[in-house]
Amino acid sequence: MRKILFVLLGLSVWLMAYDATIDIVKKGDKLPKIVVQDATPTGFQDRNLEKKMFKLLIGDLKISANFKVDDSYIKSSYDGDYKENFQSNLQPDLIARYKLEKEDNALIGSIKLINAKNGNLLSQKIYKISNERRYPFLAHKMIIDINNFIGAPSIDWMQRFVVFAKYTGKKRSDIVISDYTLSYQKTIVTGGLNIFPKWANKEQNAFYYSSYNDKFPTLYKVDLIKGKRYKIISSRGMLVCSDVSKDGSKLLLTMAPKDQPDIYLYDLNSKRLQRITKFRGIDVSGNFIDNETRVAFVSDRLGYPNIFAKKLNINSGVEQLVYQGKNNNSFSAYENYIVFSRREGDSEFGKNSFNLYLISTKTEYIRQLTATGKNYFPRFANKGETIMFIKNYKGRSALGIIRLYSNKSFLFPLRVGRIQSLDW
Repeated sequence: MRKILFVLLGLSVWLMAYDATIDIVKKGDKLPKIVVQDATPTGFQDRNLEKKMFKLLIGDLKISANFKVDDSYIKSSYDGDYKENFQSNLQPDLIARYKLEKEDNALIGSIKLINAKNGNLLSQKIYKISNERRYPFLAHKMIIDINNFIGAPSIDWMQRFVVFAKYTGKKRSDIVISDYTLSYQKTIVTGGLNIFPKWANKEQNAFYYSSYNDKFPTLYKVDLIKGKRYKIISSRGMLVCSDVSKDGSKLLLTMAPKDQPDIYLYDLNSKRLQRITKFRGIDVSGNFIDNETRVAFVSDRLGYPNIFAKKLNINSGVEQLVYQGKNNNSFSAYENYIVFSRREGDSEFGKNSFNLYLISTKTEYIRQLTATGKNYFPRFANKGETIMFIKNYKGRSALGIIRLYSNKSFLFPLRVGRIQSLDW
């Protein structure tokens, strides 16, 4: 899918010479100061797109938590002196100067990284996307490359796609692909009730989702490259794909063929369905843990929803993973950490609030991550330092981002509809 979005031009110049006037390594709270200059030519016809691009670049720099950012809007010329139109009081270390151009239906973005102390050109790169609606990914890639150039902690997660289900009406939900800011959105599946999308592989060129439009709930796979949909399996009661193995060959499903939700392992190659849990209550939302030797899941076997784990066979014992709270209804696992949503009842911030907490399975460490509204469906990034989640507050739905190392969070409201579930 990424090949569809980006065509990196052959012209790509990276000037890697050492520059003693800039400390490009993040040390403690010492962050490089940066300003962004818009050098888009005056003949560029889409000023709205130009402003959106500037806003995205500034936002990505802030969310990276690896820069101190001056968000003043500054115009410049792309080939001008580094002091040209310099209006910042930040006394920056770096200047990120970019320009946009159009070529037929394609959008071209060029960006320079300049030493603000002496004007030395540190790096320069040119990007091209075939569809200008995908401009957010161009902005994300620019900032990812600048971030990588200075040797800061990775923010590669910014270029990953988000797939989410969006409620649009009674018994109606679409499947949408977006960037993490929701600036780019493309509806892939529409018509009826379509929920719980899950990426099929790390390349993000296919995903699974549950359709409740047939006689029985049905799991489908959508191939984004071929533009085709394939039926995987159907079941009475309910059917959700909650996790996919690293090699993409096995699925963890929640199924209730006899009105009893349990966790099942489905092998796509052999078509073999293996039951993992057998409990008279509710077992849902299985996730692979411990190098795919065990599964973590939500169960009400204590009389309230909580998080447990067991080996991948029906006769193995069950281990309680979370001992904090008495209504923990959604979670995500990364190595020995678990982030989960806990219902906390009425508080000064509202009724029936759901907050996110982070714990370690090896220590008594616990950290509260949210304080207001209803926060649920947390998902770790592939390297664990970033968490995405759904937030409902005052009747609005938003995609939330938590940067664990910098202790900062950001919200991106969905302007139409409501987010039901997501994956990235």
